[in-house]
Amino acid sequence: MYSIFETEITVRPDDIDMNNHVHYSRYLDYILMARYDQMKKDYKVSMEEFVEQGYSWVASQVNIIYERPILLKDRVTVRTQLQSFQGAVAMVNFWIVKSDGGKLAAQGEVNYTMISIKSGRATRIPDEIIKKYQV
Repeated sequence: MYSIFETEITVRPDDIDMNNHVHYSRYLDYILMARYDQMKKDYKVSMEEFVEQGYSWVASQVNIIYERPILLKDRVTVRTQLQSFQGAVAMVNFWIVKSDGGKLAAQGEVNYTMISIKSGRATRIPDEIIKKYQV
């Protein structure tokens, strides 16, 4: 089982839609912010290091289940956990939780596909990268 890591995010006024809650597309931004933060902070492999090695990640599949709205006054914690690796894909679970009260706002999974920057094509995740993610 892989570790769960957390990143806290403050809701900004430009995250709010005409219904006075966070627009559904911003949940993707929150997940991306958390993964970038956690790559450097928790896995000790920043996105810049991947690029230097000739790799990048693209989201190839996303599933979000929206549980309750996030409002302007809220702070949220994004928790992520690697589920598994399969070829070029890292499957990641996430939970977006309201920091005040701990209620679940959204949950789901994202499949990140490793690509070669040179070719732009999917490439098998090297064993040394998988080892670094086994924390």
